[in-house]
Amino acid sequence: MRPIALPLSVLAIASLLSMIISVGVGSVAISPAEVWSVLIGDGSGLQRTLVLELRLPRTLSAFATGGLLAVAGALMQVLLRNPLADPYVLGLSGGAAVGALFAMLAGLGGALVSGSAFAGAMLATVMVFGLAHGTGSWSPSRLLLTGVVVAAGWGAVITLMLAISPARELPGMLYWLMGDVSYARAPWAGLGLLALVCLIVIPLGRSLNVLARGPMQAAALGISVRPLEWLIYVLASLLTATAVTMAGSIGFVGLIVPHMLRLVLGNDQRLILPACALAGGTLLVLADTLARTVIAPEQLPVGVITALLGVPTFLYLLHRSR
Repeated sequence: MRPIALPLSVLAIASLLSMIISVGVGSVAISPAEVWSVLIGDGSGLQRTLVLELRLPRTLSAFATGGLLAVAGALMQVLLRNPLADPYVLGLSGGAAVGALFAMLAGLGGALVSGSAFAGAMLATVMVFGLAHGTGSWSPSRLLLTGVVVAAGWGAVITLMLAISPARELPGMLYWLMGDVSYARAPWAGLGLLALVCLIVIPLGRSLNVLARGPMQAAALGISVRPLEWLIYVLASLLTATAVTMAGSIGFVGLIVPHMLRLVLGNDQRLILPACALAGGTLLVLADTLARTVIAPEQLPVGVITALLGVPTFLYLLHRSR
């Protein structure tokens, strides 16, 4: 357990430090000691408002969103045996965004928006795998190309929905689609789902390690391949839909984080999956902190920061896989 506990402890400390930085940085700086004072019930009224009502919910929402996307990306990469797999690249985020936008335009809210996003993500998953498989087996490059085309199709549907939306709703919808956690004020559902999925998949780590070598090898070693694959489909779609519902379409977190962790920690899914939850959350917390401070008092969508990091990483991986 020690080889697993040590890197997870380091990542947990890094996550905590990133949250302290995020909560303390802003138009009014708050020191770590003052943050702690607020959390234990002391501090001034202004500090309590800034920490408890504004910055802490946003920080926790960013952490939950990043962790959800990173774990979804890691699961997709195990399933496809391809480091380029990512919910954003394969169109899952686009399908979830279409489902969520449809529910919003229909005047729905709460769980119905999340349910519509999940349905959109599942539909995108079925479309990508169905089209890539065709009448024969799929290859990683064929699946990737299919995902890019399906993602472009979802982008066209989103554009159509924006074109027919009321003008007063367009600014908020556009900002949300670019990836924005400024209005995310309810992080607990995302954090709970992230913890639950980690508890589900960590005991399956050995099976996932075998599946990463190929379905035939997994079946030969007694793994129930088809149920395990469907579990990954559903979990990846659910994680992506929840992240999109919370913060819009944020790209490349599920690509960057698993790749970087595998370079450092190896490819044991019992370690990689919980590490992705911590590292993905840390990455998005820091990215959101940068997004709201780099041109303060104006704020950038956090999706801009992750895209600036993710596009070069994607091109590098694509070049290396040739």
